Amino acid sequence: MALTIVSFLLLLGALMFFHELGHYLAARRNGIEVEEFGVFGFPPRLFKLFTYDGTLFSINAIPLGAFVRMKGEDAGDMSPGSFNAASAGARAFTLVAGPAMNFLIAIVFSVASMLSGFPSSVAHPQVTNPPASSAAASAGLQAGDILLSQAGRPLLVMATTGEPLAAASVKTLLDGSLPPDEGLLVLRDGERIALPESSASLASLLDGVEFAPVLNTQVSAVVEDSPAAAAGLLVGDVVYAVNGAPVTPGNSLGRQVSALAGSEVLLTIVRGDEWLEVPVFARENPPAGQGAMGIAIDGISRMVSLPFHLAVWEGVLTIVGYVGMVVSLPVMLIAGQLAPSDAGFSGPVGIAQLVGGAVNATVDTGFWFPIWQLAAIISAGLAVANLFPIPALDGGRLLFIAFEKLRGRRIDPEKEGMIHLVGFALLLGLMVVITVSDIRSGPQSIDWLRILGQ
Repeated sequence: MALTIVSFLLLLGALMFFHELGHYLAARRNGIEVEEFGVFGFPPRLFKLFTYDGTLFSINAIPLGAFVRMKGEDAGDMSPGSFNAASAGARAFTLVAGPAMNFLIAIVFSVASMLSGFPSSVAHPQVTNPPASSAAASAGLQAGDILLSQAGRPLLVMATTGEPLAAASVKTLLDGSLPPDEGLLVLRDGERIALPESSASLASLLDGVEFAPVLNTQVSAVVEDSPAAAAGLLVGDVVYAVNGAPVTPGNSLGRQVSALAGSEVLLTIVRGDEWLEVPVFARENPPAGQGAMGIAIDGISRMVSLPFHLAVWEGVLTIVGYVGMVVSLPVMLIAGQLAPSDAGFSGPVGIAQLVGGAVNATVDTGFWFPIWQLAAIISAGLAVANLFPIPALDGGRLLFIAFEKLRGRRIDPEKEGMIHLVGFALLLGLMVVITVSDIRSGPQSIDWLRILGQ
């Protein structure tokens, strides 16, 4: 419990600090005076850190974030240097800077999760007709070879994109660990063959060579009294092909078997060190939830890392995808496409539980992915939430500036401040409701060990 509370307060404090730092830097850039920067916590003030260029930096007693107090922000003060005396553009820039900083920090954390090791659906590459001038041919690779490992390290590609990966574990997608002094280990016609050691990287071996991601589909459950059970399929079997056609992300097991429903199919599987061919009947009208053969399948994941440039790209895509999902939630709720209970809203209690679970997973596994990824998600969530057009939030203040530009004159700052005060009170009430719901619904958690493949 103590670890959960401390972790939550530190993470929230750090994210809110950077949010307020964005406001502070933008305000100073636009000539707006900042009276106080609470770098940690909300008043009452515990002590002053220092004063810099007219701004008092402080540590405060309520450890739930940070704050920046700009001159005349919620009052009718129109004197020089006050927030209200600044131009509409300067005020808008200052307001946007906080969420923008959270977006930036979210991307930094997301990239860190890609660099430190993240769970990815992976496969081994199977080469086809390597050109004679290629590094693959020089290493002794032949058409149909499946690259397993090199010097005891697995040779893996992302199952969806085929991008070569650096593995954070020493297991192939087949059972067992690899001997540390193996050369280039390949699977050729069902047999493991060690080729002479090659210094070429996986990217070099695959350069200019056509290949397919294979050995990514694993049997995770077998239904009793099903065709799969009668054929002797076992949990853990890795499916290579259906009637000789390799199973790949673009030609999945389900798609191939569905096209052959009502007939017997020949599965080529890898079970430990064995390469087997198993005939299984594919039913046309199976019982609900059983599938044509009576098996459940999963893609195989491993902890991998990306080169820096690819880590940046994937990190940005991850955050952009998450932001798009969060932005769509209100639309789906209004349209009735999503129930409020399914929206996944969490208050401080729920977020603290999630943070505690991520920290425990990192301590248990040694992988930093849970902490980095959750921090990225929370930071991106803070950015989006602050931009919602609700009084007291940055988005609500931006809405007043937009209305001011359309109207041609601004609303009385004192009246605007009162509206934001009422909005803040309503937000506090909503937070209490969400917190009570979090407590009633019980602990919230993410199964990080399953995600990490542990």
